Amino acid sequence: MGGALCGGQVTFSNARPGPAGALHTTRLTLRPARAGDLAAMHAILGDPVATAYWSHPPHSAIGESREWLADMLAIPPGEGEDFVVEHDGAVIGKVGFYRFPEIGLILHPRSWGRGFAAEALGAVLARGFEVHGLPVVTADVDPRNAACLRLLDRLGFRETGRRERTLLVGTEWCDSVDLQLNRDAFFAAQRLA
Repeated sequence: MGGALCGGQVTFSNARPGPAGALHTTRLTLRPARAGDLAAMHAILGDPVATAYWSHPPHSAIGESREWLADMLAIPPGEGEDFVVEHDGAVIGKVGFYRFPEIGLILHPRSWGRGFAAEALGAVLARGFEVHGLPVVTADVDPRNAACLRLLDRLGFRETGRRERTLLVGTEWCDSVDLQLNRDAFFAAQRLA
């Protein structure tokens, strides 16, 4: 999961379906990606702060972001579901399942610290459990990303293991914290929040 994450609570009842597969929360629109999202996504994926704990180094060329966006657009139905995150009509990131059941999120740093990560994740997690019938959701987080680990803990995720040197990002080997969330734990955490 990319970026430093902070946030509050969202319940499935707050996340209402919208046109063309979009979800709407109190402040956000989560919608399918479009080719026209390239410049906004490149601004995020090329930002070294946003990608500090992401699965690849910052994109230096727009072609890298174009390929990444094409992969997002080509997710086969039933294998995953990713959303572009908008606030006040501006693209601020992406959240979703590139492949079920692993969730991922990246937001532009100017959007951090406002609760958007929790709001977006909550809506997508609820959809994963309610609409897609996922029994569990997993996450693979760089152990240095303490803010993300705290957020996932608040959402009900539990650590299932740690692995060393799992991903080569540029020239740096990164470790992983593996986490898992089941449906009951997620909805219990939402009731307690």
